Amino acid sequence: MSSEQTAPQDRAQHRSGFVALVGRPNVGKSTLTNALVGDKVAITSSKPQTTRRAIRGIVTRPDAQIVLVDTPGVHRPRTLLGERLNDLVRETLAEVDVVCFCLPADQKLGPGDRFIAEDLADLRRGRRGPRVIAVVTKTGLVSRDAVAEHLVAVSEMLETDDIVPISAVQGRQIDVLLDVIAQHLPEGPPLYPDDQLTEESRDDRIAELIREAALEGVRDELPHSIAVVVEEVVEVDPGGDPFAQVEPGTGRLTVRASLFVERDSQKGIIIGRGGSRLKEVGSRARAGINELVGRKVHLDLRVKVAKDWQRDPKQLGRLGF
Repeated sequence: MSSEQTAPQDRAQHRSGFVALVGRPNVGKSTLTNALVGDKVAITSSKPQTTRRAIRGIVTRPDAQIVLVDTPGVHRPRTLLGERLNDLVRETLAEVDVVCFCLPADQKLGPGDRFIAEDLADLRRGRRGPRVIAVVTKTGLVSRDAVAEHLVAVSEMLETDDIVPISAVQGRQIDVLLDVIAQHLPEGPPLYPDDQLTEESRDDRIAELIREAALEGVRDELPHSIAVVVEEVVEVDPGGDPFAQVEPGTGRLTVRASLFVERDSQKGIIIGRGGSRLKEVGSRARAGINELVGRKVHLDLRVKVAKDWQRDPKQLGRLGF
């Protein structure tokens, strides 16, 4: 993933490379990714550990192309899924050019932050590791004095190349952070087409929008048990003939997806009384999917039980982990 290739002479000042956003769960990494890209490429939720894959968002400027890698929150794992997510973060850190370490201004530094700081220090010890930018997030939630105190605490805990305070929700200092990131990238040509915003496939983005909708309002123990798989996206005859040949763009676009949980009791929570909650999930997800594909879709959701899938290697494989 590292991009240390030599740039052509005529583009000697252009920079490009990979930038990992890391931190504990729920520190604002996905919100920041979307703010930097200027579009929604990663789902967000108030529930911790929402991000489960290394999601790439691409920022293209005249002087640089920045490939952001939004990573899962580093945490003390309780399941095989948790262990695999932490391993994914470590693998990502070893392959990128720059690391943006997100540290929210409304929370004191804790053991989880120090654990990540030690990992970064190890990467930079004995060889050329990634550049490290400390990004103090959520500055809009606290006073200026509190931000200043947090900046001092971060600088004492972590050896960094830069520290940038931002508010992704308010759009504060986002351009400054992009400038700082670009300065630390190696020289090189663009790695993706100018109009590409993410590496995520359409079906993966649809699955994530459905999971985002399902996370709203569920009990604290349930979010980690939810997984979504898009089974198919098909053009259906608007007249209802299942055997009719339908030209792309002329039929009713139908998305069929499965929502997996770990227990029958969780299935009941997701469906709700008389299917009321599943209807809410479908309505919320459909709005995002319509915007993504640029047309109205019919969303067919099914809820299934994959018993203890977070701890079962075979089940994890089937669900894409």
